[in-house]
Amino acid sequence: MLKLVQGILEFRKLHLADYRDRFSHLAMGQTPDSLFITCSDSRVVPNLFTSTHPGHLFVLRNAGNIIPPSSVLSSERASIEFAVSQLPIQNIIVCGHSNCGAMHALMQGKEKLPESLQYWLSFGQEPHQCESVERLAKENVLKQIEHLKTYAVIKEKMEMGLLKLWGWYFDVGTGDVFAYEEEVQSFLLVDSVEGEYILSRLKTLDEKHKHLELKKNS
Repeated sequence: MLKLVQGILEFRKLHLADYRDRFSHLAMGQTPDSLFITCSDSRVVPNLFTSTHPGHLFVLRNAGNIIPPSSVLSSERASIEFAVSQLPIQNIIVCGHSNCGAMHALMQGKEKLPESLQYWLSFGQEPHQCESVERLAKENVLKQIEHLKTYAVIKEKMEMGLLKLWGWYFDVGTGDVFAYEEEVQSFLLVDSVEGEYILSRLKTLDEKHKHLELKKNS
């Protein structure tokens, strides 16, 4: 708590003046284009490693970046359906990370956990063929993407070409981000080459959104 209060005071002293215009604009509403789903782990800070600011990301966090299928009533379902139906979301990123506590728990066996955690982790990736926590974390990202595809609002927008799902993995020890590429069925480091490849696809997605907006307004 001490760090939080000191942080508020430091922010007011050093940064608030620079953010006043942004906050004034954000007070009128939010228009993020990305829903970022990640773990509650304190070491994972999406706005830091994506260099984004308030208003850029709609963030959903929980233990293990787990998304139950749409048939399960959950706060995750409410947040996802709100974001995709009410906000201009074009991308959904599921981001796992290294040394994840939830993945460690899955590897060690759910039966050792409290009932509530057993239930929650039942929506995670089973560790049968995963030789490490890191591998399990990546496989879990892909499983949660499959769960996202069970949401009607997501399926509809994907079929229209207006929404894309991404699987990412954050290495806490190095700060590196890896993106899953279906063509090679592997997580690739987001360096200058991979970054340009992702940007090219995002440009196409953005053009589709602009075309739809023109049709709506014509």
